[in-house]
Amino acid sequence: MTKFLLVLHVLVAIIAIGPVTVAASMFPPGARRALADPGDPRATETVRLLHRICRVYAAIGIAVPVLGFATALSMGVLGDAWLVASMVLTGIAAAILLALVLPRQEEILEAVESAGTVEAVEAAGSPSLPTSPPPSASPSVSVPVGADPRATVRLAMFTGIFNLLWATVTILMIVRPGSTTGA
Repeated sequence: MTKFLLVLHVLVAIIAIGPVTVAASMFPPGARRALADPGDPRATETVRLLHRICRVYAAIGIAVPVLGFATALSMGVLGDAWLVASMVLTGIAAAILLALVLPRQEEILEAVESAGTVEAVEAAGSPSLPTSPPPSASPSVSVPVGADPRATVRLAMFTGIFNLLWATVTILMIVRPGSTTGA
């Protein structure tokens, strides 16, 4: 049973966490391209797809710590330092993904989609949209969070931290420092 749980744990980790790390890393540069060219539907679709991959595979990724816990329980290593450290780092990585990465992706995606909608309407020549800012607007009005190019830089930083945490967990799972069950 232990080997079966371990195989499932590793497979789910590869299948679920791998796509999240790749898609989350690709999101900030894709968002910068989409924000730079709001009329490019392909850039918008790319950002939308990357966000969807992150959301869906993050939900599937919940199985990774569940299977990991079951595997550790069957191996009798729940109290080992390497495993405790891995569980703590996994919790921090999950918190970063859920609290910092996914919400910022949503904000940026909304900004990309709204910028594309405005440009499409302007290209169609719709007279219903004002061509100049309303009188109440001033030059000091802040840019929406998602449309601010610095938001993609901050998102890239959080994504990098998320990825480093998962790399560290992976190393701990392979090396298992101090383990008496063999490496």
